[in-house]
Amino acid sequence: MSSKIKKIEVEGNIITIVDHNSDDFISLTDMIKAKDGSFFISDWLRNANTLDYISAWESMHNPNFNYGEFATIRQSAGSNAFKISVKDLIEKTNATCIIAKAGRYGGTYAHKDIAFNFGMWISPVFQLYIVKEYQRLKEVENNQYNLEWNVKRVLSKVNYTIQTDAVKDYILPESNFTKETEWLAYAEEADILNVALFQCTAKQWREANPHLTLEGKNLRDIASINELAVLSNLESANADMIREGLSKQDRFNKLYNIAQYQKEILDKQDFLKSIKKTSDDVYLDSNSPNELPE
Repeated sequence: MSSKIKKIEVEGNIITIVDHNSDDFISLTDMIKAKDGSFFISDWLRNANTLDYISAWESMHNPNFNYGEFATIRQSAGSNAFKISVKDLIEKTNATCIIAKAGRYGGTYAHKDIAFNFGMWISPVFQLYIVKEYQRLKEVENNQYNLEWNVKRVLSKVNYTIQTDAVKDYILPESNFTKETEWLAYAEEADILNVALFQCTAKQWREANPHLTLEGKNLRDIASINELAVLSNLESANADMIREGLSKQDRFNKLYNIAQYQKEILDKQDFLKSIKKTSDDVYLDSNSPNELPE
């Protein structure tokens, strides 16, 4: 299971969604908190209709599903004594639509198709709410601005690997690089671009932000989309100037002017793109109440 964690809120309940084998799996452990009374996921599993639904899903998605073992389980469904745990179901039938996860964000998770069925067992209204919130999540993930967060990885792909997590708790060290030019003699090309755009070198940023450095963050992780767009343009411009034989000093002066001009223009044109991303689920911070359309 990957570390991609998303959350939605349904009727006051925070529900975790994880990425598992490139599919969204929703926490049944979180969902069942919305069920009135003392119920367990195993209460839902002992229902014959639930088992039939799981079998239908597995027949479409899992060639290794053990139908023989499942048939034995299904025959017992409905009797007062029948009960089966998620662990037993997985071990006996090789079911893949439901998983048990330990550790942080631990609990029982199910493929979204199964989770929506579980939502109906909780209540029809809850099921409608969770489908609505999940659809909203997917719309936001695919909208114009969130797609541009992914474009961050492409903008400077030639020379750098750019992480999508941006951090707002950072320090940009002060420097006089625009006045003092001795540093250019020993500067790497990456730092010429860094100073032109951020006014500090990567090393200076690491020294000023040791806690973020330990987390694997770097100077470019705190950049806005506009800054990364400018950075991509600077890389192209710098490559052209190197081919033309311009000195480091001349190149830096031009790059600095380009950076300041382009960033000012872009930030004025679209303020949203100048905002730093704070987390993978920043788009869930909006106060959108669970309201069904009339």
